[in-house]
This record gives sequence, C-alpha cells and structure tokens, in this order.
Amino acid sequence: MSLVVTGATGHLGHLVVEHLLARGTDPASIVATGRRTEALADLAAQGVRTAKVDFADPATLDAALEAGDTVLLVSSSEVGQRVAQHANVIDAAKRAGVARIVYTSASKADTSPLILAPEHKATEELIRASGVPFTILRNGWYTENYGQSVEQAKATGSFVGSVGDGRVSSASRTDYAEAAAVVLTTDGHEGAVYELSGDVAWTQPELAQAISELIGREVTYQDFSPEDHSKALLAAGLDEGTVGFVVALDGNTRDGLLGDTSGDLSRLIGRPTTPLVEGLRPLVG
Repeated sequence: MSLVVTGATGHLGHLVVEHLLARGTDPASIVATGRRTEALADLAAQGVRTAKVDFADPATLDAALEAGDTVLLVSSSEVGQRVAQHANVIDAAKRAGVARIVYTSASKADTSPLILAPEHKATEELIRASGVPFTILRNGWYTENYGQSVEQAKATGSFVGSVGDGRVSSASRTDYAEAAAVVLTTDGHEGAVYELSGDVAWTQPELAQAISELIGREVTYQDFSPEDHSKALLAAGLDEGTVGFVVALDGNTRDGLLGDTSGDLSRLIGRPTTPLVEGLRPLVG
C-alpha cells in the first residue's frame, strides 16, 4: 500500500512529498506522479518511487494505482478542464480499490460564489458519489499568489487592485502541503472536510506594509473601481478573459470570500501558519 501524490511536479505536490519525507515516511512507500517525470528526479534520488501520470490518460492512472493506496488528488491547474480530469482520477481510484482519496479543494466549495469554486464543488460531488472513503482539504489562498504584486511594488513602489476593504487569510503553500502530509499519514480524517486558511486575515494596505518591510522602500496600494481596474489591466496588455477573471477574483475578495480564519490549518500542522512577511520573503528575491 502506497501514498500516491498526483501533481508532484507542481509546487504543492512536490512540497507534500518533501513534508512526507520530513515526517519520516518510508520513501519507498511514496509514489510521486506527474506528466514530467524528469521533474521528479530529486525525489527519486531520495528513494521515492515515481510514475508518469496524465489526468487525461486513464491508462496511466490505472498503472499507477493499486488496491489499498491512499491517493492525494492535487487539483489540476487547467481551469475549465478540471472536472473531467478529476473524474478520470476518481474513476481509476474506484477501479483500483484505493483506501482513500484526499482532495485539495477550495474554500467553502459547496456554497461559495467564489469564481474558482464550481469545479471544486463538482469534484467533491464526484468523490462522494464514488463511494471511496475521502478527506477534503479546502485550501484557502496562498501567500505566493501575490508574487505579481511584489514585482509591481519593486518596480514602481505601488500595486493596484479593486478589493476595497476585503481581507485575505492567506498562508504559505508549505503550510497547506504540511497539512496534506499530516492527513495522509495520521488516522481520524476519513470523511472530514477541513476549511484551511491562514491564522490572520489582512488587508491590501497591510500587504503593502509587509512588502515595504521586505524591500526597504515605501509601498502603497492603489484601490480602483472594478471598471478602472479592468481598463488598467487591458492597457497593460492582458487579454479580456484574463482581465475578467482577475477583476472577478478581486470582487470575491472585496465580498469577504477569502477572509475566513477557521483555525483548521494551524490545528492540523500543530503550529501557527506562516506570517505574511515570512511568506512573502522568498518572493522578494
């Protein structure tokens, strides 16, 4: 029986494997999977088994999964294709007779109007309908998502958005990865749904202050109306689809959809979540 980590070539999946190893998990019991197995060479060098898996190719899934495995389904990065890809993983898991699926979902996916929620809600429904035991990790926002804001601040001394007074309870990606490793290696999580987020919900001016501290110069946040934000992004060369997505996401933030602080994440990892400044530090360079 193995711990199968999908998407291990991505940032989150790779960190999950690193945390599994740090927790003393036998490398030979871990199967790190992804479409580019060459990106898993550092893990293979530590004794982790690797396998090529493509969510769009069920044959690769069938080859990677065995009865009794616990599978971490790291959600696909291909927005718009996630449900079909995730369905392939869930179907393969059911065929193989895996012991449990652990899925990285989104905050309050079953009820939230968050623009990213529908595909996660559909995936959760597929997992429940499969009959395979499960744990749902509803990951909140990653501090690393603000890399572009950091770059803008370094270049111009400011960054822009249309989030108003909306708060964000972000945590570092490694925090979420550690929580996944805990759930994969400890008992008592079957059927659980965890709402994961950082311990502190902060505003954009507080983000500006944190960036200021790190780069050693004053940084300001400019809050635009959604209409003016759209115009600015279009003028910067973004396509209309991307602009619509960014402005809608800022609207979700403005509406408070990213600001909950349930405490589930810090309870799972047994420590406070990474403070904003420390989470941003690797982005400053």
